[in-house]
Amino acid sequence: MIRVEEYHHDREILLPLFRLADDSNEQLLAYYDQGDLFVARVEAAIVGHAQIISAAEEGVFELKSIAVEPQWQGKGVGSLLIASIIAYCATRGAAKLIVSTAAADIDNLRFYQRQGFRMDRIVRDAFGPAQGYAEGISINSIPLRDQIFFSMDI
Repeated sequence: MIRVEEYHHDREILLPLFRLADDSNEQLLAYYDQGDLFVARVEAAIVGHAQIISAAEEGVFELKSIAVEPQWQGKGVGSLLIASIIAYCATRGAAKLIVSTAAADIDNLRFYQRQGFRMDRIVRDAFGPAQGYAEGISINSIPLRDQIFFSMDI
């Protein structure tokens, strides 16, 4: 049985999950100690995480990082994490939840839309060496370049 809970322990334990979600160690280290964390557990084992931070705009939260261990993907873990994040935002009076991902990551684009997010905007050339991403990264044989923001009204 999968359960989701808030996480208030050593974040370094979660670094492998953070690295699944972000290809830039530079970017990851800039945000991984911010906000609140939720973890998905199967018995004692952590199989996924989600990080939520306050966005610059009042009443808006950002799902900054979410990842599920590969062997647990496609089994509802990510959906449970998203449901917990939405509930967290609702109890804090949030009006909107945002999240972003690479335009090349077709699986993430599908996942977020299935969770009820709507495409909001595109940031061209958001991923590259200037942002700490290695040259030539591709996802699904698509070059890693542009970032897509999604939003959901709470």
